Amino acid sequence: MTTSAGTAVLVVDMQNDTVHASGAYASFGAAEHAASQNVIPNIRSIIDAARAARVPVFHSRIVVHPLPGVGGTNAPVFQMLAPDTFKVGSWGADIVEELRPSGDEIVLDRTRMSVFNGTELDSMLRNLGVGSLIVVGAWTNMAVEHTVRDAADHGYEVTIVSDATSSLSADWQRGSLEYALTNIATITNTETVAASLGS
Repeated sequence: MTTSAGTAVLVVDMQNDTVHASGAYASFGAAEHAASQNVIPNIRSIIDAARAARVPVFHSRIVVHPLPGVGGTNAPVFQMLAPDTFKVGSWGADIVEELRPSGDEIVLDRTRMSVFNGTELDSMLRNLGVGSLIVVGAWTNMAVEHTVRDAADHGYEVTIVSDATSSLSADWQRGSLEYALTNIATITNTETVAASLGS
């Protein structure tokens, strides 16, 4: 993997409800899998390397609005998010303390799985001359996978960081990284990405 001025880092849904031990999905295994992946410290390493190299860092959050049904009920994944999780303005929707955005980093909120759906991410990346996107975050088999697929379809060269992503379980993680995304993105690890950002 090589990096250049045309690279950005995208942090997907590193929110209290997705990965925190007191989050809404801890009982589903999400916090345990995040801890087993060392996902928060690994993402922090990548963010720190990106900041030092002046590589843009974008954050995205999935949010649920108070109006029932506005986020959609057409698919089980959207039904799962409502009505008691990721509420706008709540602790659960907040980005975890260790990864809070700083400086000029942009936070994009959305109600869809892919960060490219319902945000200005694509135009912002193009305005910055970004052609390569490093994707980290949660959950690998849901928002991360949707985003990686859309990024590839939009023409970006995508890298997904295996130990800087997490899901509800190791099985879901493997299904996404070892099968679904093998022909979509470069799959690598935190050490490699951090070193590349610093080179």
